[in-house]
Amino acid sequence: MATKTNGIDKVMIRDLAEILNETDLTDIEIEQGDLRIRVSRQITMQASAPVYAQAQAPAAVAPPASVAAPATPASDPSKNAVPSPMVGTVYLSPAPGARAFIEVGTQVKEGQTLLIIEAMKTMNQIASPRAGTVTSILVSDSQPVEYGEFLVVIE
Repeated sequence: MATKTNGIDKVMIRDLAEILNETDLTDIEIEQGDLRIRVSRQITMQASAPVYAQAQAPAAVAPPASVAAPATPASDPSKNAVPSPMVGTVYLSPAPGARAFIEVGTQVKEGQTLLIIEAMKTMNQIASPRAGTVTSILVSDSQPVEYGEFLVVIE
């Protein structure tokens, strides 16, 4: 016979919880006469939005009123940023422990590999769209990226 405390069938609740775990359901509910039991679990999901928001574009800080903001292309990183051509995971070096393809200050040529994006178990080399100097790397190693997310700024 099931263990009951104040009309609550603990064995039934444990059985329902076990069913949740076995089936990956988020909740289950049963009714028997006047008794109705609902068991649910909270599923936590990793959100990369805060990392994405920080990595995509640094927050612009307005200069003091007495200082004029420079009117150069460098003031808008999106003009010189290299966007991700796909969704995947970024790797800054060709192999774990190897030297990174680029660093801030690196002079790159058009077509030079900047980083790798792994998508669907395929390693895709991301080439520089133009020659210039790497002024900012907006992603970190092993970071997931979205299509269009800024990866690197080349001026």
